[in-house]
Amino acid sequence: MSDSPASLADPHLVYDPVDGHRDIVILGSTGSIGTQAIDLVLRNPDLFRVTGLSAAGGRVDLLAEQAHRLRVRTVAVAREEAVPALREALSARYAGQPLPEILAGPEAATELAASACHTVLNGITGSIGLAPTLAALEAGRTLALANKESLIVGGPLVKALAKPGQIIPVDSEHAALFQALAAGTRADVRKLVVTASGGPFRGRSKAELADVTPKDALAHPTWAMGPVITVNSATLVNKGLEVIEAHLLYDIPFERIEVVVHPQSYVHSMVEFTDGSTLAQATPPDMRGPIAIGLGWPQRVPDAAPAFDWSRASTWEFFPLDTEAFPAVGLARHVGSLGGTAPAVFNAANEECVDAFLKGSLPFNGIMETVTEVVAEHGAPAAGTSLTVRDVLEAETWARARARELTEQAIAEDHV
Repeated sequence: MSDSPASLADPHLVYDPVDGHRDIVILGSTGSIGTQAIDLVLRNPDLFRVTGLSAAGGRVDLLAEQAHRLRVRTVAVAREEAVPALREALSARYAGQPLPEILAGPEAATELAASACHTVLNGITGSIGLAPTLAALEAGRTLALANKESLIVGGPLVKALAKPGQIIPVDSEHAALFQALAAGTRADVRKLVVTASGGPFRGRSKAELADVTPKDALAHPTWAMGPVITVNSATLVNKGLEVIEAHLLYDIPFERIEVVVHPQSYVHSMVEFTDGSTLAQATPPDMRGPIAIGLGWPQRVPDAAPAFDWSRASTWEFFPLDTEAFPAVGLARHVGSLGGTAPAVFNAANEECVDAFLKGSLPFNGIMETVTEVVAEHGAPAAGTSLTVRDVLEAETWARARARELTEQAIAEDHV
């Protein structure tokens, strides 16, 4: 990893802004990553200080409570109509004291991401996190990246802005790879091994997945996550996105990135080196550990997450991936190799299909069948073209519309 060229997420190269204080901005503060990050900060007030929070605006009471407890200077909401309720909630807690600055609108999180701080934790879900990711990088902030979609859909844009070591990954799998890669140089790496829990449907055939319900898909065996990410874990789309992300973060070719099923979710990923040794990063399933790496690296945050009790017997299992029942990883490798807007099309079509599945208008297997068709219709990007934000947004708009059309066609055919 230390040999040139350096990768976006390089544990040997810590990108340190001029201001060495760990002032943190948290984007997506009311979501799963955001709330766990705040728990970590509150337990370590000597290490971190939160200066700004952003959220969509659907949970203003929680956002106001977070702002008050952390004494932030800025609060941002994407929904402008949420501002009156937010201001009222803040006023009730600040009791006549000056309120924090309020930013509102679709660009609020992007503006906050560029504000003065040491680290921006991007915990927003979905490709709407791309603009804040680019803003944080352009402003020279260390980016603790939990929003994998922004890297997936805007890979070339992110790589053009990010300095070596400026991105610290927060996904459990990529934080694991990040730590294991610290043991050697990139020339030492034979392959990356990304682990997958297998989701709630591990061991089922494609035929056995035909009638699963949204309730079934949301019952993840080891992780508590939002509905979209949980369904992505059930289809293994999440793992496909992580393969693309690993390729972009560490500059390792797709053919040297392997996925294995590990039901216990104890080993978060592994690096196999050329001398035959494999380093695995292992902790009990808890996202506060990866969050602590993102916020604190190269220092480790004491007691960030639970550790194993090695005096107790346990069994750790590893299985090959069933690519017939779960074709998402193979399709992700394909779109990642195509590059351009193909990953954005894959991600956007999947988000639309997951939404349709959760609403009961698309069967489980129909998610990947529809995404595959949308990707095929999109085709390969034009050779020699450079990617722009406009290209990404237009490709996403087309993919969402086409996915909805195909879903509606399928519904109509079922009723014929």
